[in-house]
Amino acid sequence: MDLHTRKLKAIEYLIGLRDEKIFRIIESIIDEVQKQQTVSRNVKPFTVEQLMDRANRSTKDYLSGKFKTQEQLENESENW
Repeated sequence: MDLHTRKLKAIEYLIGLRDEKIFRIIESIIDEVQKQQTVSRNVKPFTVEQLMDRANRSTKDYLSGKFKTQEQLENESENW
């Protein structure tokens, strides 16, 4: 069965649906999928240049002592 036919069957099912609880579940799933798609569209991969720049800055920060230990981060997160 092709996608178009499956969509039509789903629409027919929804039209005939009388159970409010099931319809709310379907709506929440649709909302979640739409949120995930929105997030996916907004995420863009880094270019090689951006990755290299980030790596170089990170190395420079580490060598100059600009970092936090795992223990420091864990202590900070306890206060969130």
